[in-house]
Amino acid sequence: MAVRELWLARHGESLANMAATRAEQDGLDAIPIETRDADVPLSHTGEDQAAALGTWVAQHLSGLDTFWVSPYVRARQTLTIALGESGPPSVVVVDERLRDRELGILDLLTTHGIARLHPGEAERRRRLGKYYHRPPGGESWADVALRLRSFLGDAMNAPGETAMVVAHDAVVMLILSVLLPLEESQLLEFAASHTVLNASLTHLVRRDAGWDLIEFSTVDHLQAEGAPVTVHPGSPDVQPE
Repeated sequence: MAVRELWLARHGESLANMAATRAEQDGLDAIPIETRDADVPLSHTGEDQAAALGTWVAQHLSGLDTFWVSPYVRARQTLTIALGESGPPSVVVVDERLRDRELGILDLLTTHGIARLHPGEAERRRRLGKYYHRPPGGESWADVALRLRSFLGDAMNAPGETAMVVAHDAVVMLILSVLLPLEESQLLEFAASHTVLNASLTHLVRRDAGWDLIEFSTVDHLQAEGAPVTVHPGSPDVQPE
C-alpha cells in the first residue's frame, strides 16, 4: 500500500535559530554556538511549539501510520514532545537522509561572514545559483534533493496511506520540489516568497495525476494553543537573494 497523504513538520525553534538571527542582526561573522549542528536542542519556545504541535498530532494520531524523523536532536526532540509520554501507536523511523543541509566551510557563518571570509566562494555562489552551489565540504540543494529522492522511494512504499515527516526547512522545501515537482526556477521563486516556519505543517495529497500541495507552513495549531510563531528562515546560504 502506497502513501497517499504526507504531512511535513519543521522542528520547533532551536537555540541555533535564535543565535543565528541575533548574529545576522548584529553583523557578526559567525554564529556563536559551540554545539555541533546535529546536537543543537530546542529553545524553551521550541519546546512550547512542539507541545502545541502535539495537540494537533493527538487529534490526528489514529490516521497517521508512519512517522519519519531526522536524526538531529532538534527534530527528534520535537517529535518526542509532540507524541507525549504515551508514544506512538504507529511506526517511528529515524532516517539520516532527512538531516539538515550540510554547509561545509560555510557552517556557522553569517551572510556578512561569508562575504568577508570567503569572497571567492560568495562569488561562485552568485555565479552558480544557490540550487547548484556546493560549498567545499558541504551540499548543494541538488545534493539534498538527491538523497531525498532516495528517502521518498522508500517512504512512499511504507505501510499505511498517511505518513508524517519531522525535519528541517530545507528538507521541507526540497521534498516539495521532488513531489510536485518544481524545476530550479520554480523552486527558487517559491522559496523567495515562502518561509518554512518553526513547528509548521505542510500537507500534500497524492491524486491520480500526481501530488497536490494542500497547505504550506500553516501554524494554525500554534496559534490555537497560544504558542509563539517564530520566523527563523535558516542558514543565510539558503535564503532568497
